[in-house]
Amino acid sequence: MDWLVSLIIIVGSLLVLLLTRLPVAFCFLFLNMVFAYFLWSGEAGLQQVVLSMYSTIGSFIFSPLPMFVLLGEVLFVSKIATGAIGTIDKLMGRLPGRLGLVATASGALFASLTGSSVGSTAMLGAMLTPDMEERGYKKPMSLGPVMGAGGLAMIIPPSGMAVLIGALAEVSIAQILIAGVLPGVFLACLYAGYIIGRCMLQPSIAPSYVPERIPLFEKIVSVGRNVLPFSIIIFAVVGCIFLGIATPTESAAMGSIAAFILTAAYGRLKWDLVKQATAGTVRISAMIFMIIGGALVFSQILSYTGATQGMIRFITSLNLSPFLLIGVMMLIVLFMGSFMDSVAIMMIVIPIFLPLIWAIGYDPLLFCLLLLVNIETGFLTPPFGVVLFAMKGVAPPDTTTGDIYKAAAPFVLCNVVAILVIMLIPQIALWLPNIMKT
Repeated sequence: MDWLVSLIIIVGSLLVLLLTRLPVAFCFLFLNMVFAYFLWSGEAGLQQVVLSMYSTIGSFIFSPLPMFVLLGEVLFVSKIATGAIGTIDKLMGRLPGRLGLVATASGALFASLTGSSVGSTAMLGAMLTPDMEERGYKKPMSLGPVMGAGGLAMIIPPSGMAVLIGALAEVSIAQILIAGVLPGVFLACLYAGYIIGRCMLQPSIAPSYVPERIPLFEKIVSVGRNVLPFSIIIFAVVGCIFLGIATPTESAAMGSIAAFILTAAYGRLKWDLVKQATAGTVRISAMIFMIIGGALVFSQILSYTGATQGMIRFITSLNLSPFLLIGVMMLIVLFMGSFMDSVAIMMIVIPIFLPLIWAIGYDPLLFCLLLLVNIETGFLTPPFGVVLFAMKGVAPPDTTTGDIYKAAAPFVLCNVVAILVIMLIPQIALWLPNIMKT
């Protein structure tokens, strides 16, 4: 099994480097240079690494990424979306755990605007958690809904991670973006169901209170001022892709322009904001493109050694059912999510798993969506989930790491349930992509 030895050496080396906490991009770059030098004829191999990375980074298919990053940066720096939280609060009435539901609904809204899980969690945590605890909400209900809702940004478009996984897996960027809409809504509904159910069974975890009575006209005005304007961005990104009016790149650009226009309309468009949002976009995009270039060269090295082809032959010889095989893959990704960065997971598993997906005839679009939900689950799993870190940064001072882990656990379970349901009922993910105009 020469392929197994190659697989263990190459992937094992990457895992060891990642565990040293070296940035993901540098891990790929270092290993690519080492293996290319020894496998691809010395200096000629190093030149091939440079050419392959340049070719990858220059690919037009990745062009929506910086636009989606800019869109999110503009909205977060300007903070124009924060007024929507107050409006959503006014609409919730007297439902059990209403502030948890406010967090879930707000997280879904921010997910459809920004695509940033960490940013959404930080914003919602800073604004809602202190109020929850002041009203007597216990830690599981003041922290958990914020973290669960924050993770929705990876699934609901505009999602830079969806663009990345679609490009790497060579599936339609437009379809993978649209495929995230219903699963994202489904997850939000699961979260809401858990919040309501637990608060009904355990009322002390979220003491009820009588909210201020607000006239219907005031609610309508608040929705018109603080929520409806953002439908322009949602339509520019999701609607235009779904209706076939624009490509993902064009929609990403229109969404960014719409974000600037709305920021100006709210009177917050200043030169400092433009500089800060642009600098953030350049920094994040440069990091992402370095990782992309390094990961694709890494997959080429895996293929060159025969590790990928050998693994495909071995797995297909086991005659496992597609459902069981996908389930095993999801368990592996879920385990990796507890100690690895989400981007690193994606870069490792796609070159290994995707050839298997093609070999067994499984729908690559559905697999990418399942992988996206699973990686989002990794954001919530200890000890290295980034959403957990974001929550720790904005939580009240008396909040322990154990409190955060316990609060996140039910939402991890909700995600696992969602993955199983989508595997059993694929149309949850595939219905919208199948009817969209291309």
